[in-house]
Amino acid sequence: MLRVTWVQPEDLLGHELCQARQDGREPKAIAARWAAAGGPEAPARAGASPQRASRYLRLLAEDLLDELAELPSRLAEAEPTDLDRIRALCPDWPVGPDRAPAARRPALEAAWLGRAAGCLLGKPVEKLPLDGIRALARATGNWPLNTWFTARGVPEDLTARHPWNRRSAATSLAENIDGMPEDDDLDYPVLNLLLLARHGRAFTTADVARLWLDELPAGRTFTAERVAYRNLLGGVEPPHTARHRNPFREWIGALIRADVHGWTNPGDPAAAAEQAHRDATLTHTANGVYAAMFTAAVIATAMTGGHDVHACLATGLRVVPPGSRLARAVRHAVQLAGRHEDFDTVVDELHALYSPTHHWVHAVPNTALTAAALTHANGDFTGSVCRAVSGGWDTDSNGATAGSVAALLAGSPAALPDRWTAPLKNRLATSVGDFNGTGFDHLAQLTHLEASRP
Repeated sequence: MLRVTWVQPEDLLGHELCQARQDGREPKAIAARWAAAGGPEAPARAGASPQRASRYLRLLAEDLLDELAELPSRLAEAEPTDLDRIRALCPDWPVGPDRAPAARRPALEAAWLGRAAGCLLGKPVEKLPLDGIRALARATGNWPLNTWFTARGVPEDLTARHPWNRRSAATSLAENIDGMPEDDDLDYPVLNLLLLARHGRAFTTADVARLWLDELPAGRTFTAERVAYRNLLGGVEPPHTARHRNPFREWIGALIRADVHGWTNPGDPAAAAEQAHRDATLTHTANGVYAAMFTAAVIATAMTGGHDVHACLATGLRVVPPGSRLARAVRHAVQLAGRHEDFDTVVDELHALYSPTHHWVHAVPNTALTAAALTHANGDFTGSVCRAVSGGWDTDSNGATAGSVAALLAGSPAALPDRWTAPLKNRLATSVGDFNGTGFDHLAQLTHLEASRP
């Protein structure tokens, strides 16, 4: 039986109840109706529950999703999605430079490589609980995490309790790596290169939607992106695609699309954030959008080569409403990272705070963890990607973002340790356009071209 993930109404309803509690709505009455009807909770880690619900439960879930959408939120004023309202809440919104610094092609190649390596490091342990990640790494003497995961020497009973990610083990463990395998964390930067090549910096959210329909296979979308894609096919137009029965709109999907917006706006974090906003609002709202804007602004600042990681993170916060959940989470994570010498202590505190209430793909805890990793490692490449992945949650996405930022700060491919770049073999697998098998040097050339356009 084919169970398409992230679209079943009976599963979406459980996630929407969680989203409502987080964004200031009061869903108790609707939750009680769902429970009384025998409705299931949202799947904890998978994208769909094992069995299809009854027709009654499915129709009820659709009705309740629409009712939840009508509930007022007490956080609406502090957490808008409209760009003008976001700007109005940011007292220190960045001002664009009189003359933007030139994009550095070696730094762009490093950023592509760093994003790929960080993603690849996290792939085999994606979806695993924190104790499983730690146990697997310790079993091979790789803790604190310092290099690729391997299955060699890991006891069978341990892998039985904590199996490697089913889709990734064959391509992402040390003994299996042969180039960069396909991953949405790399597909979206490639898509955004196509977006800029076709539409320039003035692209619209509708341009993003059309590009996806032309170039992005539906099966390569997940969570908010899959719901938005389905909404487009159902005749829902942006930005309503981000809200209509989309409980994943504050998850990490928009963040992983943000790098190109930062790479192509060196020294102009405001312009990078505004591009990221137009991209993100196809699929996300509020904190899901802020995570993308924050990341784009951090990367645009790192592109100058003149700021350390702490200044980059501080600049990223300037484009996020300071009273939002994301801004508070990032500030707290950065403070934790500065306070504790042992990064495991930082991670444990973040998990104690967020794991009971947030899904492992949610943008708020994952952005906080990435900021903590970069802060604690002082921007060092190996330290940043290993800390980001060792912290759990969305391991491949966090490793990718940390790797992009830290590699930019390193400045060139030669500045990255060979053990991270050599296994990539300058080869990316992707289902986007004609890019399958392309080299990271070529991707850097194309990115440099878009960054250099007036």
